[in-house]
Amino acid sequence: MTENSALMVKIAVLGGTGKEGSALARRWANKGYGVVIGSRDPEKAAQVAAEINAEIGEAFVSGADNLTAAAAADDIVVLSVPYSAHRSTLESVKDQLQGKILVDLTVPTPYLQSVVIPEGKSAGLEAQALLGDGVRVVSAFQNVGAGKLKNLSEPVALDVLVTGDDEQAKHDVIALVEAAGMRGLDSGPLANSVAAEALTAVLFYIGKVYKVKGAGIRITGIE
Repeated sequence: MTENSALMVKIAVLGGTGKEGSALARRWANKGYGVVIGSRDPEKAAQVAAEINAEIGEAFVSGADNLTAAAAADDIVVLSVPYSAHRSTLESVKDQLQGKILVDLTVPTPYLQSVVIPEGKSAGLEAQALLGDGVRVVSAFQNVGAGKLKNLSEPVALDVLVTGDDEQAKHDVIALVEAAGMRGLDSGPLANSVAAEALTAVLFYIGKVYKVKGAGIRITGIE
């Protein structure tokens, strides 16, 4: 996808008022994507959208409630909510997601230093089971700290593991990863999201021990 074609694409970021959701929304808008920030509080969503528009100097971002945002997306909806709100948020927008790609950023245990596997093995797999075959779930961005995304002028030397069962959906999400300034890697089927999500706890532990903010990953040997 080119930067000019990005101007014709509208994506939704549910939970887009949070640190990572808003940081990704800012980076995509800065590349010309239309972004609808969704939130349980539409006024807060509108406020964050206005702040991003002021920063990038363009009116590419709007705010709405999660239901309206999900319905407004052309093809891609990004979910960036705490695991505690994962199921309830998906249930509230299930109908609006049909026929679209859901990019699930959720980590079941983001601040623990040891891995905990949820009942459905991963948040991504739980999302697919809940939403059904009408939604193409792709798991990505779990290993990217929001702090790495703040400065729009700085490259982000991180790789993003992208897992999913639909090849075209993964291709489209990798394009979004690149638009946000990172390298996206096809990391296999959605079942592999178990490893990608679990890796977040490992990185959190490493960051704490070695005093590194936003420890991430970079796969060697790939040009």
